[in-house]
Amino acid sequence: MTDARIRRRGCLAACAAGLSLSLGGMAADGRSLETVIERGVLTLCANPNALPFASKAGPLPGFQIELGEKIAEQLGVKLAREWVVSAIQYRRADCDLVLDTIVRKDTPPAGGVQVSRPYHRSGVVLAVRADSPVESLAGLGRDQRVGVPVGSLVSMMLAKRGTVTSPFVFEDEIVAALANREIEAAAVTPAAVGWFNLQHADQPLRAISAFDGDSDLSWNIAAGLFRPDDRLRQRVDAAIAALLADGTIARIYARYGIELRPPQ
Repeated sequence: MTDARIRRRGCLAACAAGLSLSLGGMAADGRSLETVIERGVLTLCANPNALPFASKAGPLPGFQIELGEKIAEQLGVKLAREWVVSAIQYRRADCDLVLDTIVRKDTPPAGGVQVSRPYHRSGVVLAVRADSPVESLAGLGRDQRVGVPVGSLVSMMLAKRGTVTSPFVFEDEIVAALANREIEAAAVTPAAVGWFNLQHADQPLRAISAFDGDSDLSWNIAAGLFRPDDRLRQRVDAAIAALLADGTIARIYARYGIELRPPQ
């Protein structure tokens, strides 16, 4: 398997980080703030080949790793990394937290997971090339194809409204096809667009907020904590508040081409 394919698989897993929180019980018990401080370590679960989210090798660690380090620093400890790529590994991993956890008011996390205060707003956007006249879904012609993640909720929604779609397995394949004029638009995450633009300044894509009114396609992002005590959850909340206030999180995201959006 090529490195590029591995990265694509990793990105798919990282983009669905919130799904890891529906896996049920974890192998290790959760930790108290006192235990984390005594150990001197906060453990983050992340995918090793999933830039811009996280990476085990290379010059860029990914924004999840950078943010995890800053949260650990606020707690006065170091960040340890558990590299995971599958549901089985998540169950066995000794995690304290996972970042980019999707927060839904109507669906609380399972398995003893608690979420921090939200720090970002994400979801699905409609991406087009910079020279495209399209400004909304309604602006697409009936024969213009939209690239979608195969089997995704947005692919089903677009199919119901009669939009012609082209399914892809990985987001980086979708945005590459859009830049190469194989499709006319793409339904992807803002992170996919921002990361592509950072690496392809000569082929910029433009993101349209076409799905903000759909609660299934837009969501808040938070840190997921595995069975924390109240003091640990409160300290992580305070750490995130401080990192938002001084602009640290915005700067981390910007290094990966992503605009920090306030949660709703």
